[in-house]
Amino acid sequence: PSWNHMSFQDSASPSMEQLIFFHDYSMVWLVVISIFILYMMIFSMVNSFTNRSINEGQTIETIWTILPSFILILIAVPSLRILYLMEEVIDPQFTIKAVGHQWYWSYEYSDFNSM
Repeated sequence: PSWNHMSFQDSASPSMEQLIFFHDYSMVWLVVISIFILYMMIFSMVNSFTNRSINEGQTIETIWTILPSFILILIAVPSLRILYLMEEVIDPQFTIKAVGHQWYWSYEYSDFNSM
């Protein structure tokens, strides 16, 4: 790490590599949605020809119900895949149990019974 470094450090594991990719993926969606909302707000303030008293709009209501659901699915599927990939530990070399108490930490090494 260096001073004023605004990104992640180099990853040391494949799961962290996947997390960095997921972060970048979700940030792209965040920026796209934010720019779209900003554009629509500026467009509605500048444009005086918009009809602000629309009573029926079945297609637009369907679109703004389905589109956010679709975007949430596009974000949730990679997130769940990474969650299940990170949970899978086939044969760990060493197991440490760290418990935080009020003023100290205690450690248990389950692989070594004599410690």
